[in-house]
Amino acid sequence: MRLEGKTALVTGATSNIGRAIAVAFGAEGAHVAVGGRDAARGAEVVEEIRAAGGRADFVGVPQDGSAKAARELADAASRVLGGHIDVLVNNAGIYPGSTTATTDEATFDEVYAVNVKAPFFLTAAIAPRMAERGGGSIVNLGSWIARLGIPVGSLYSSTKGAMETLTRAWAAEYGADGVRVNAISPGVVHAPSPEALPGDAMMRGTPAGTHGTPDAIAYAAVYLAGDESAFVQGTVIDVDGGRIGVAVIAA
Repeated sequence: MRLEGKTALVTGATSNIGRAIAVAFGAEGAHVAVGGRDAARGAEVVEEIRAAGGRADFVGVPQDGSAKAARELADAASRVLGGHIDVLVNNAGIYPGSTTATTDEATFDEVYAVNVKAPFFLTAAIAPRMAERGGGSIVNLGSWIARLGIPVGSLYSSTKGAMETLTRAWAAEYGADGVRVNAISPGVVHAPSPEALPGDAMMRGTPAGTHGTPDAIAYAAVYLAGDESAFVQGTVIDVDGGRIGVAVIAA
């Protein structure tokens, strides 16, 4: 029960990494606001958390990148969580695997709206409230391809680079008020599967040798959300099987 008594909003919590984080938070005692666009999938996550003895509620305020939508989500989450948010996980994101030349302007704007503007204004709505209460924890999701270039996904990788930069900037901005801001940089992550997956090729030659699972990211999020990481500020934790930090030997 490492998060007992804490409240948490997890965006993009209806699938993959976000779902794993929400479930892990619930298992550790947090009251979780499950953020997402799909009410049916959100209800499934809430039920999974409650069935295990945890507390959770779905908040389905659509995020278009506007400050207004971010404030509405912050207010809705605060209401279901009893008036305040102790932990914010900025996880929601979209990934078009296109190249630079094949990315149109509408896609560019949409990806930046969801991946950067929405968490920017959500943090702007929640971090000051955390500061007023004496502290809190914000966990952003970066990506290994923010620092190691691959030939597709340049738009997505640039948004994750922005989130890692914002992590350090927000740590400086809100740290003195007790609000810790850190990030997790996942490697190639897939739900458990008995079959080899396309992303495994990107992990060939790494210490892990294969993809990670959403639970691996969730464990790191639990650490950053809890009191055990009280001295961790403005840090990006690589949970990537060694993809960034270790020389890859081509097979």
